[in-house]
Amino acid sequence: MMAAMPSQIDIFQEMSALSARMVEAAQQQDWDALVTLEQSVASLRKILMADDDNARLLPHELAQKAALIQRILDDDAEVRRHTEPWMEHVRQFLGQNGQRRRLEKAYGR
Repeated sequence: MMAAMPSQIDIFQEMSALSARMVEAAQQQDWDALVTLEQSVASLRKILMADDDNARLLPHELAQKAALIQRILDDDAEVRRHTEPWMEHVRQFLGQNGQRRRLEKAYGR
């Protein structure tokens, strides 16, 4: 017997739970966990993209879906609040290393 496909609401609930865990990982600067969680969210997103038919949802399910999407977007903003300063630091670090390598190459070091 085949297991039933999860509903859109089930998938959005799982994505919301994962996005909340992503916030925790970002707050703790646990970048490995954050990447793993994002990969899980991306897998769920692919499932949704294949079958995102709102016509099958009841009005209360549409409202629930909208609330879950808003929660996921809020979590995403919070994750970005923690990751963007780190990403800027990495960009500067890599830029300085690239500049140093160019100088070393130019001056034969």
